[in-house]
Amino acid sequence: MSKVATNLQSLRDQPDEELRQALAQARDDLFRLRLGQHTNQVTSTAALTQKRREIARILTILRARALGGEAQGQKPTKKAKS
Repeated sequence: MSKVATNLQSLRDQPDEELRQALAQARDDLFRLRLGQHTNQVTSTAALTQKRREIARILTILRARALGGEAQGQKPTKKAKS
């Protein structure tokens, strides 16, 4: 499993409340990275992209659960080829 897949699986295993806390933390980290970028303190601009993608992953999981498409800890189903 790749690092992203492992991270995604660990996010899917978390309950909604923990995901919301992780989302708030990721947004705060992104804010601090952006602030640091404007003051020339950020050495890795890739960290901005990674945080944005982490936020998107969390929001996607929360939205899927809200729509009923995914339950906590549910493994994605593979479609059989016809």
